[in-house]
Amino acid sequence: MLDRTAYYIKEHVGFLKLSDTYDILDPETQQQIGIAKEKPSTLVIILRFLINKKLLPTQVFVYEGSDPENQANLLFSIRRGVGFLRTRVDILDENGQVVGFLKTKLISLGGAFTVYDAGGAEVATVKGDWKGRNFRFLDTNQNEIGKIAQQWAGFAKEMFTSADKYIISLNETPTPGKAILLLAAGLAVDTVLKETGE
Repeated sequence: MLDRTAYYIKEHVGFLKLSDTYDILDPETQQQIGIAKEKPSTLVIILRFLINKKLLPTQVFVYEGSDPENQANLLFSIRRGVGFLRTRVDILDENGQVVGFLKTKLISLGGAFTVYDAGGAEVATVKGDWKGRNFRFLDTNQNEIGKIAQQWAGFAKEMFTSADKYIISLNETPTPGKAILLLAAGLAVDTVLKETGE
């Protein structure tokens, strides 16, 4: 799954969901190639009734295939800590080791964060447009290396749910390590920047 240049991310629709699930599809065939499932602790689920979920910690696990209960298919996870002014999201491999992290920028027009490897070296920046609906991956020289484009879900879904659909596309096939960082960054757009707790 990590040797691709494009992923179609489709959030499951649900009213008053306690956790989020995202299907990861092949954009051309619509075939499911992976699944991302949020697994917050019981305490966090309870606190979500009182506090905006964007401010609470959570973890999203990404699996190859369609079975989030099969731990053998775990590729990586992203773990967000408590967020106030700047949020940090750790990217962990299948063994729970940190392979990189993301940090939101304090001031940005459409939302932005920086992607770092495990050693703290900057790998990429993710910047949103003025509407905060489409994002660009930029390398350290500000060259575009990929995009995240949100898809229109239809009037009813846009008005009454927070379910999103978007395409993550990369300009060239990345190494597996870089693919994890960029796919994690794409998922973090929804779980960190856009999720408001509706």
